[in-house]
Amino acid sequence: MKTPGEKTKKSGGSFIVTAAVLLVLSALAGGGGWLVGMIAGAKNKEMASAALEKAAREKMGSEEDADADDSVTAAVIADHQILTLAPITTNLSFPSNSWVRVEVALVFDREPDPTLAELIHQDVMAYMRTVSLPQIEGPRGFQHLRDDLSERAVIRSNGRVSKLLFRTFLIE
Repeated sequence: MKTPGEKTKKSGGSFIVTAAVLLVLSALAGGGGWLVGMIAGAKNKEMASAALEKAAREKMGSEEDADADDSVTAAVIADHQILTLAPITTNLSFPSNSWVRVEVALVFDREPDPTLAELIHQDVMAYMRTVSLPQIEGPRGFQHLRDDLSERAVIRSNGRVSKLLFRTFLIE
């Protein structure tokens, strides 16, 4: 029994504490997300401006050399040489009725070698025929594909190719 001087406990205090904790955690999560977004956005702006500059230089280079071979065209950027390979269109391993079109460019450390570029072109096409659609779905799958193809190009060229760049990537 309750005596007349005893106070009853209220459950309102625990609700206020829970609401305050949720408010603080939400503010921290929002601030963290904003910070990560700002960092990623700055990196994306740098990559976009570099890509626009590269495209402008390639366009200028291709206008000067209109007689270049259709399968491989060259553009000089800073100390690197970039060769754009012919588009690759092939079907995927699964589902076999899915088609992929890939346009890639190779960044050489020294003078580009069209014969080596053609070997890498064939290697990329052969690799794309072994890939299944679930393997390359989403950003993580595309990143793995890009890393795998870059690594294969570096190994095939014995280090003469420093990077493989995707120009277009289309799945139908």
